[in-house]
Amino acid sequence: MATAPPQNGATAQPEASRMLFMSTFLWAIAFAAWILFSIIGVRIQEELGLSEAQFGLLISMPVLTGSITRLLLGIASERFGGRLISALAMLISALSTWLLTTMQSYIGILIAALGLGVSGAVFSTGIAFISRWYPVSQHGTVFGLFGVGQIGAAITNFGAPLIMAAMGWQGTARVYAIVLVVVTIIFWVMTKDDPATVARRKSGAKGSSLADQLKPLRYIRVWRFALYYFFCFGAFVALASWLPRYYTGKYELDIGQAGMLTALFSLSAAVFRAFGGWLSDRWGPRNVMYLSFSASLLCLLFLSYPPTRFVVEGMQGPIEFTIAIPLALFTTITFVLVFFMSLGMAAVYKHIPHYFPDNVGSVGGMIGMIGGLGGFFLPILFGMLNDWTGIWTTAFMALFGLVTVNLIWMHIAVLRMEHRLSPELAEHKYLPEAISRARKQPGSTS
Repeated sequence: MATAPPQNGATAQPEASRMLFMSTFLWAIAFAAWILFSIIGVRIQEELGLSEAQFGLLISMPVLTGSITRLLLGIASERFGGRLISALAMLISALSTWLLTTMQSYIGILIAALGLGVSGAVFSTGIAFISRWYPVSQHGTVFGLFGVGQIGAAITNFGAPLIMAAMGWQGTARVYAIVLVVVTIIFWVMTKDDPATVARRKSGAKGSSLADQLKPLRYIRVWRFALYYFFCFGAFVALASWLPRYYTGKYELDIGQAGMLTALFSLSAAVFRAFGGWLSDRWGPRNVMYLSFSASLLCLLFLSYPPTRFVVEGMQGPIEFTIAIPLALFTTITFVLVFFMSLGMAAVYKHIPHYFPDNVGSVGGMIGMIGGLGGFFLPILFGMLNDWTGIWTTAFMALFGLVTVNLIWMHIAVLRMEHRLSPELAEHKYLPEAISRARKQPGSTS
């Protein structure tokens, strides 16, 4: 059983705030490295003559590693402490990023990209770390603030093109490797192990066994939350990697302009995720998820529509007109889309400590892994759809189908839960948390 996190006492709060700030800072730099290929990958594609599908695979490789290791490192964080595992993940990523500059072939670059991607697992190790510093009642807000580290995507989309223009893609990778090491050292000096890890070491008690940590994964609820995150976070990562290519191909912008517009997309996600955490603490995550999925569905409906030319037989002869989304409108709609996706990211993680308070690392790692895999598979799917159809907007068509499935499954699950509960409890605005309080055993079949 994990030691309870400190309550909001006057002595604990400043220290907890420092841990949150440093963890968020670490995650921002880790995220910046995690999507580095969204920028340098464009140059690598030009140098190696890669197809759209090959490019999609290239930018997805770091996401694959970061996603898979989220579960493994999340479990390790529960046993050895999130601080230690976070630092090790950063150092592995730094070494791989440096080795990337020595690779000359496409296969070699893919292999180095796998190691670089371990930085993506810092999210689950960070969640496991900061969850031990705050009471459950504040986890929505705290996790949302930690999620601000997604600003790392904006750092890369804005800064990497500038570095690449001056130093080439190899020089950019070297700069990132050095920064990863420096930030890891700062993090290690400025933080300390969480109270639960310290107490376990003092008592000599062993952490939960691997079997115990994996037990919650048998509940279908975990997988339902994971599919939510597959869209909210996975699609965000996919778009953060894919949009530079979309802007350069569809709207014929240069990589610098594409990077800046994608940076706006990524920056808004980081800021609004914190708001989503705050909103989940007050409205309840169920309501936030409904808002997130419904609004995203509407945005993707517009983004999915391909440029279309119509010919109408008018009174004076044929009348031709075209329906297409101009650049300014496209940027606006994607900004609105990522706003609502960010609310959903925070709401998903608000559920975890209520249902699985002793398995935040493993359950959060599993959900993070599935969500991250969205960032791996979706860009590959986008590239394949482009190659097969020759239509740029097929990426948004795929996301429209994904969010539709999520919204329907969530609504069916909520109706089933309401049917089993008393009217008073079913109408509680914190329905998922209310259920977890009403039952001794977490996780039902819904």
